[in-house]
Amino acid sequence: MDLQSLKNRFSIIGNTPTLNHALNTASQVAATDLTVLIVGESGVGKEVFSQIIHSLSARKHNPFIAVNCGAIPEGTIDSELFGHEKGSFTGAVDSRKGYFETVNGGTIFLDEIGELPLGTQARLLRVLETGEFIRVGSSKVQKSDVRVIAATNRELLEFTQKGRFREDLYYRLNTVPIRVPSLRDRKEDIPLLFRKFVVDFAEKYKTKPIFLDEEARQLLSQYPWPGNVRELKNIAEQISVLSKTDAINAAALTSFLPTPHVNNTPMVTGNAPAGDFANEREILYKLFFDMKKDVNELKKMFVEILQNPNITGSTSGQFNHESMISELKEDMGVAHTAHSIPSTPHLPVAIHSQQPLIIDNEFHNSFEVDESLNIMDKEKELILKALKKHKGRRKDASTDLGISERTLYRKIKEYDIEE
Repeated sequence: MDLQSLKNRFSIIGNTPTLNHALNTASQVAATDLTVLIVGESGVGKEVFSQIIHSLSARKHNPFIAVNCGAIPEGTIDSELFGHEKGSFTGAVDSRKGYFETVNGGTIFLDEIGELPLGTQARLLRVLETGEFIRVGSSKVQKSDVRVIAATNRELLEFTQKGRFREDLYYRLNTVPIRVPSLRDRKEDIPLLFRKFVVDFAEKYKTKPIFLDEEARQLLSQYPWPGNVRELKNIAEQISVLSKTDAINAAALTSFLPTPHVNNTPMVTGNAPAGDFANEREILYKLFFDMKKDVNELKKMFVEILQNPNITGSTSGQFNHESMISELKEDMGVAHTAHSIPSTPHLPVAIHSQQPLIIDNEFHNSFEVDESLNIMDKEKELILKALKKHKGRRKDASTDLGISERTLYRKIKEYDIEE
């Protein structure tokens, strides 16, 4: 099948070289039984590529099933994929066939393959290498003739380096890689896609299709589209339904585009590879370690300023001791007390001793500025903030936190968070 016929059959819009290369690869590999790994950001249409491969293969008349690995709880995913025997676990009131048994002879599309637990990864590797699997709670080996197409929006090679994904499974899945380009890498395709969507929605809602002026088209192409084709389609539907006019200018389009999200996460610098800090917990460790160093520097500076009152003042002028003490207390969040340090006029800065602070031969209460840096406390706090921000919507909260929805669900249970 030629490229244009393939695009027409599956309603694919666009003509960028990266998209054409991905489509050609999918078309060529379809006739084989090779395992395919589709890589691309969320919303680029990875499932469409799996359907292309299945539809052009010799298995096209056999079953096809798409499984979202990130949406199935860790405790039941083995049962979903490989089946289970009656009584094998609590709630297993009857035997059940898994997908590898029911789709025998067909194709399984495993989306978000990076979210599979390590135990399930070992089972999947055995199926790919030998075609054999065992139901949960059984000892009987069964055969399955299933083609596996996997997809991920993560860099699995980085996951293998961190022990979160089996290296042997990665190379077994990555027999033929297909990388689907993001929408921001297909800027010339954005107006075409948008036009296709608004025409479809005009037919659906029995209205006239909207159109963009030149400035609006430029704005549409310049927007980063973090949600890719899925987000573009949603915006096209919103405008088609809510716009009071058919002609859309840049100002009108701006009212429908989300405000770009500003990422305030500190940038990790130095000689460490970028992948070393990909895990959200490691990023938090790095952040809180840097915070603690900053706090310790403030404490050290505070002590040094208050010591050595007999040293002469600096050439640039004298220090107002009471004013400085007040400002430092305010900056460090310390309330004034009746036992404040006595005033010493014209106290200069001296950087010498790191001995305990003694004034009038008495120890005064030190200012305790350390906060809890327990990583679990901070992780729980961030989850609570994300859930509150998104009004309990776990999917939005997990996206904001940079973790999967299944991982967020596990953390909620782990920290006993009430939603």
